[in-house]
Amino acid sequence: MPVWHLRDYHDDDLDQAIQIWDQSRRADENRVFPVSEVMAAAKAGQTAVVAVVGDELVGMAVAQAYGKRGWILLVALASRWRERGIGSALLAEVERRLRAMGVRHISALLPAHAAGTRALENCGYQSRDGLTYYEKLEPPGTVNAGVLDALGGRMLPDGLWDTMAGMEREKQVVERRVVLPLTEPALADRYGVVPPKAIILFGPPGTGKTSFAKAVASRLGWPFVELFPSRLAADTNEGLAAALREAFADLAELDSVVLFIDEVEEIAGVRSGKAVDPGHGVTNELLKLIPVFREQDARLLACATNSVRSLDAAFLRPGRFDYVIPIGPPDQAAREAIWGRYLMSSSDEVDLGQLVEASEMFTPADIEFASRKGAQAAFEREVAHRQGRPATTEDYMTAIADTRPTLTAQAIQEFTEDIEKYSRL
Repeated sequence: MPVWHLRDYHDDDLDQAIQIWDQSRRADENRVFPVSEVMAAAKAGQTAVVAVVGDELVGMAVAQAYGKRGWILLVALASRWRERGIGSALLAEVERRLRAMGVRHISALLPAHAAGTRALENCGYQSRDGLTYYEKLEPPGTVNAGVLDALGGRMLPDGLWDTMAGMEREKQVVERRVVLPLTEPALADRYGVVPPKAIILFGPPGTGKTSFAKAVASRLGWPFVELFPSRLAADTNEGLAAALREAFADLAELDSVVLFIDEVEEIAGVRSGKAVDPGHGVTNELLKLIPVFREQDARLLACATNSVRSLDAAFLRPGRFDYVIPIGPPDQAAREAIWGRYLMSSSDEVDLGQLVEASEMFTPADIEFASRKGAQAAFEREVAHRQGRPATTEDYMTAIADTRPTLTAQAIQEFTEDIEKYSRL
């Protein structure tokens, strides 16, 4: 008896299935059926069989039926389990299931010398010469508009990157690690740099994590889609895990996307270890979806959290996220730049240095609020007295005094500790 046995594919097999896919293809091999399409077929209930040794998945075959014709989408084996008859056994089981569905014509379309061709030949499949494979890819945007709209996504205006006043340290990190490899993929490949597919932005509330994600999407010219876990849960009766699966399946139809999940700790927090914990299923589902998302081109997942220490350890490990980037409170130079952005019309009437000094514990969002509050005071004075005076230093200092800072000494201390423990640049 062989040490391996066959069984149905389960959703929990996803991570191992992708590893086997990677082992079964050459780096330069362009398969007709991409991994996203194969795994989507397996999840949708198409014919999918795996070979296992204990808990280890060592082989997989997937097929799809169209009337009386079936297509073999995948035959893949772990490297050290080849030449043991597993591929032929997987194919025989797939054929048996297809025949039971009324399929009488089974085909496979593979690159020459691809993994799986030996198993096909051993099972009696004949290679046909004289055929030419034609393929047409729809131009970007022709099929995606409806999908993007259904996901609540949009194209952001150009120039958002330049509006990120101050925050030069953070901009330099994001520029070098994230933006440049994605905008210069050929150059990155020449130097062996792998463009990132997923990043985490962490820091205190209001420091600009969402703005950075939007600015990156604007810079890349990719659609921006934000997933709101609470809204996903409300839109379905099948639970948040099922809603996440459906949303990621829809995202696969987009040619490119920056996917943003804010406050990701809500769905990827530290698991309690109790089997009855309802958060387990959601966290596990997201952990399975990220590798599939990473397999597709022109994709960037940006997750933001106010508390990186609250995230599950499995979520933070290398392999899922390329970089864990701190987005901190603005320093003096950054506060000066941010204030300057909002005071352009009245800068001659304002002591900028005084405002910068007084707003030491302010985030960019706090500065924006205080600047608007000061401008509002000048506007109301104009309406009441028709004095024609722009906002003054006093107006803004009063607004600063009336604004409760988002940051606290404790929050800054915790952020500093988190940088040492969690940041990965």
